[in-house]
Amino acid sequence: MTKIILTTLNARYAHTAIGLRYLYANMQELQEETKIMEFSINDAMQSVAEKLLAESPEILGIGVYIWNALEVNELIEIIKKVAPQTRIILGGPEVSYRPYRVDFERADFIIEGEGDTAFYQLCKSIVAQTQPQEKIIKMTLPDLKSIELPYAHYSDEDIQNRYIYVEISRGCPFECEFCLSSMDEKVRAFDLDKVLAAFETLWQRGARNFKFVDRTFNLNMKAANRILDFFLAKSEPYFAHFEVIPDHFPASLREKIALFPHGALQLEIGIQTLNLEVANNISRQLNLQKINENISFLQTQTHAHIHLDLIVGLPGESLESFGANLDALVGMSSCEIQIGILKKLSGTYIKRHDEEFKMVYSDKPPYDILKNSLLSFEDIQIMKRFARFWDLTYNSGNFKSSVVLLWGEGSVYHNFYDFSRWIYTQTDSTWKISLERLGELLFDYLTQVQNIQPAFVATKMLEDMMKLKGRAIPKYLKPYAEDFSTNAKEGTSGFNKRQNSL
Repeated sequence: MTKIILTTLNARYAHTAIGLRYLYANMQELQEETKIMEFSINDAMQSVAEKLLAESPEILGIGVYIWNALEVNELIEIIKKVAPQTRIILGGPEVSYRPYRVDFERADFIIEGEGDTAFYQLCKSIVAQTQPQEKIIKMTLPDLKSIELPYAHYSDEDIQNRYIYVEISRGCPFECEFCLSSMDEKVRAFDLDKVLAAFETLWQRGARNFKFVDRTFNLNMKAANRILDFFLAKSEPYFAHFEVIPDHFPASLREKIALFPHGALQLEIGIQTLNLEVANNISRQLNLQKINENISFLQTQTHAHIHLDLIVGLPGESLESFGANLDALVGMSSCEIQIGILKKLSGTYIKRHDEEFKMVYSDKPPYDILKNSLLSFEDIQIMKRFARFWDLTYNSGNFKSSVVLLWGEGSVYHNFYDFSRWIYTQTDSTWKISLERLGELLFDYLTQVQNIQPAFVATKMLEDMMKLKGRAIPKYLKPYAEDFSTNAKEGTSGFNKRQNSL
């Protein structure tokens, strides 16, 4: 009989919830009566409730995150109307800090903080009918070296089809005011020998996609090097994702990163801003020289896929300052640059700037900024569309050669800003734009607005579009395709031919 169900709503099917597996691993004698059931935010909540209640659970534990808070609220409402006797326990980042900006009043209990062992203790008391009177249960940090690890509880289906989330530490030593990790008291580490043994078991079961959730993977060099050695000793192919700080790549780490083959390693680097005054506003440490050196090294001497992060809306940062950041990063590297919009998470210290910089945020997830003293509501809306079109064109890799024509030797930011505003006038949307339609819009803008010779633009776009075998030549490029194909057969790129003729 299933007395206890652990569930959450992932952002998509390919994701897995490591938190649920920690709870399950530490359920002790209640584990036999506990079951994990995962869903996605795209599922119909009445259908989710039906599947959960079909198990007739006494206790339902739900992981709540910024991406599923509204859906969890709807799910709780349905369950409490249909099966009010079901005890609902909430946990996760979205309910670990107050104020709660989504109404979770219908839940029976809320665990604030890391619930690895706290959930078991609460369930045990409910089963014994000795549950606490307080609804909110605030937990102390568990001893990471003594809790049971979650990795045995990834299913074979997870291993074959989904990302396997892993970690070797929790916490972050930095105090970036927009980040929940800045609330942690210190960085704590798991027993690395036990973790590596668990990783080996996952590997033997067929796991090849490892996504590390550590906030600062390259903080502890001894641990980081052992993890890299683990993967370097394995046969390809595999994929490992790490979040790293940009100014800490000593020689030992550089040497190992350089050994990874193409496609095996992804490094997410949180830049956020390159403006020292803005960085100081949010208590972020920056060493610009080291950042430049390390990004250059990763770009030119490794096969790692690099993912840089920038944020729009930080206190004290104008659009011109953001634009200078983007220009600088594109000048450093051709890697992916993720543009995010500032969010105000409950519990974070970013709130201290609300009055001085007139920061106004949405009260609904993801709590993104609406305006401040330097950016109007319209500015923020424009930059949201800027970020989306940047993803579709620059970050996607579909237009690697042709998108750079937008700025040439000029400002990346200013030229892409103009393009993003123009393309929105053509689409009135940032979603459900086909690749062919997107390419045609880029072609039209480059040739009709920027007045670049169509043959030259077409050659660049054909180089981009025809990298994947089997792709049909888009209609708007067909008039230029025959000459491009001839050049390709001759072993000379269409780009070089056109460049020589211009």
